[in-house]
Parts: sequence; C-alpha cells; structure tokens
Amino acid sequence: MRNGTENQITLVFIRHGETQANKERRYLGKTDESLSKKGIEILKSYKMQKLYPDVKCLFTSPMKRCTETAKIIYPTLRPIVIPEWEEINFGRFEYRNYEELKDDVQYQSWLCSGGTLDFPEGESRKDFILRCKSGFISMCNELNQSVGRKAKNPASVGMIVHGGTIMSLLSLYGGNDYFDYQVSNGRGYVCRLTGLNDKKTQEEQMQIKVVAEI
Repeated sequence: MRNGTENQITLVFIRHGETQANKERRYLGKTDESLSKKGIEILKSYKMQKLYPDVKCLFTSPMKRCTETAKIIYPTLRPIVIPEWEEINFGRFEYRNYEELKDDVQYQSWLCSGGTLDFPEGESRKDFILRCKSGFISMCNELNQSVGRKAKNPASVGMIVHGGTIMSLLSLYGGNDYFDYQVSNGRGYVCRLTGLNDKKTQEEQMQIKVVAEI
C-alpha cells in the first residue's frame, strides 16, 4: 500500500456548460438536453482563457450536456462514462421553473424544507448521494486498475458532471453542507483526493479537499 503523500490525486470537477433549461432556470434532471449555442460559446471562451487544468484521464456523466462539454474542453481524451452520475430526478418539478411552480403546494413545502424533502414522484437527496457515491467508487476502482496497466495512478483526473453530482460528492467527502458546493455552468473545483488504496478502494479512508475554484 502506498502512503498518503504518494497516493494523492488531483480531481478536477467541472459542471457541464449551459443549456436552454439552465438559461431559463428550470429544474433540469433526467431530461437529456444538449448544450445551447451560448453554452458552447462560453465553454470555448473559458478554454481560450486556459481556465481548465490539464488532466491525464477523464470521466463523465452519460448525459449529452456532459459528454458534449467533455469534447469541447478535452477533445483529445476519450472519457469513461459513469452511469450513476446522471443528474437527480426532479420528478414533478422536472423542466419547470419557479414561476411555473410557485403556486404548487408541494413545491412550497419543498422550498420551506430547505430543499431536503424528496422530490414528488422523483428522487430523494439521500438516494441521489448514494448513487453518486456508487459511481465515485466505480471511478476509484477504475483508477486502481490503472495501477496494473500503467504502474501508477494518474496524477490528475477530470470529471465532467452535473451541479448536483458535484454537491453530492463534495458534501460526502469534503465535509461541508450540500449547498456549499453550488457552482455555475462551465465552472468547478480543483480538489485533492487522499486515501485511495491501489489494492482495494477503502471508501472510509478517502477525503476530498477543495484547493482552488475554476
């Protein structure tokens, strides 16, 4: 087993670019929407500004807005898709915004709960976090397998995901509240992952520390 210093990996969390639903402030979960023209332009602008760190390997949600973002930011890398990283299922709130929901009793109850109640006909935050965690363990296992193929884990790993996925994983492994890790489209965090065991993923030993914002 490697010691903690040797086994540190840089994780680059990036939220996908803007879609039409994002622009209209809609709850965009299971709807598999592509990036908007403006979203593509903004990502290309960020890339020209060298906003995104180089990474050695790339993982992504299977949804189009993430895979399209990955092709723009890291066109030479072939991403590994993590199915569990699909965005949360907003249920009855899906693809609707505040103006369309403000008179809905269930929506008002959800707002009053601070966003902690389950989404009606949708997914609970607890189940979503557990799903994202399962995908993260799958990613770590993939990284561990790379030890045998490439002698060591890659030093930097890119993750093109959803805002909810970022909030789930960083609140789980970073120690702060779920909503502390909100991030706008095309932005994200550079983090340090410690505790990854190259023999077997030891989930309880892993920690993620945010070291910079993108």
